[in-house]
Amino acid sequence: MGFDQYHEPPEELSHKIRTFARMMASLKEEAEAINWYEQRISVEKDEDAKAIMENAQQEEFKHFGMDLEFLLRQKDKWRAILKEILFKDGDIVKLGEQAEKDAD
Repeated sequence: MGFDQYHEPPEELSHKIRTFARMMASLKEEAEAINWYEQRISVEKDEDAKAIMENAQQEEFKHFGMDLEFLLRQKDKWRAILKEILFKDGDIVKLGEQAEKDAD
């Protein structure tokens, strides 16, 4: 059974790195599911079906946030950068560039 999240032989990777790879794969899967639901919701005519899809999408979004938080707890620099970008007003690119400079 292959695992696409590994680019190096899994047996050579530490448990911590394998867990990190699993969580990165999970984050990507949640983002993909959110996107699929967004597309389905945009074309669904039945209001009951649409409400169920919206509820399911919210669950995927929650899981995305939980995966992201787990990963950020592993990477202090990532956390520092995102703290300077997320939930801030202003130019997103400028905030990102400044955050990256400050983290170095």
